[in-house]
Amino acid sequence: MVKVAFQGERGAFSEDAAAKLFGSDIDFLPCIRLKNAFELVSQDKVEFGVVPLENSQAGSINDTYDLLLAYPLNIFAEVILKVSHCLMALPGEKLANIAAIYSHPQALAQCEEFLSKLQAEIMPSYDTAGSAKMIKEKKLRNCAAIASKRAADIYGLEILAPEIETNVNNYTKFVAISKQEARPAQRNKTSLVFAAEHKPGSLYRILGIFATRDINLTKLESRPSRTKPWEYVFYADFEGHLDGKVYKEAVTELQREAAFVKILGSYPQAT
Repeated sequence: MVKVAFQGERGAFSEDAAAKLFGSDIDFLPCIRLKNAFELVSQDKVEFGVVPLENSQAGSINDTYDLLLAYPLNIFAEVILKVSHCLMALPGEKLANIAAIYSHPQALAQCEEFLSKLQAEIMPSYDTAGSAKMIKEKKLRNCAAIASKRAADIYGLEILAPEIETNVNNYTKFVAISKQEARPAQRNKTSLVFAAEHKPGSLYRILGIFATRDINLTKLESRPSRTKPWEYVFYADFEGHLDGKVYKEAVTELQREAAFVKILGSYPQAT
């Protein structure tokens, strides 16, 4: 049975993503912190970690990108999950009686329009599924949590209102991290991080490496360097697998031109 670590309690959206990637017959290992998932994979205690990478509304998950740079692991696969939030409470509770609502700050923000119509105190918590678990274990009456349908099923809570997110086009991209490298698929993506030298035209020449080979860059985003103030690294994705000759040549030239390059992974592209 495949062992998979993820951040959050059982019922977290990361668990949904793990099940979508590997099937439901896996050994789930919840972690308190995102960093713990990377540590468990690095220590060979699990084969994979599943972590959020980007949300269609909020953008990149910066902590994940920083950890991808820090740990010697590969992105093995990606999956796109529709994030649908549910309001849940102990059996028998009524929506009109809810006085406090718990969830992760991002989930609360994504349900702001629905919440603004309620006379309930908003209580930020460390985790969506963790909020559901707390209500169950502490038997909190007149309280509700915002979490996934899976969380409601796991903790035996009743859904008072489904699909309460403000924007129905709310998707999160998750990736599986591993020591293994993924084999080429029909459609592939390569992710990497690089630092451009502080010389005029450096970034221009780097982008030309991909443009002259007709390689499609699908992401380019700068992040502050964690080692030097006011210096930046660039995270980039391009279509293709490093198993292909043209992509391998492009990265070889990139390594000559850039001050620093790290390949984060070549892996099947999610649809």
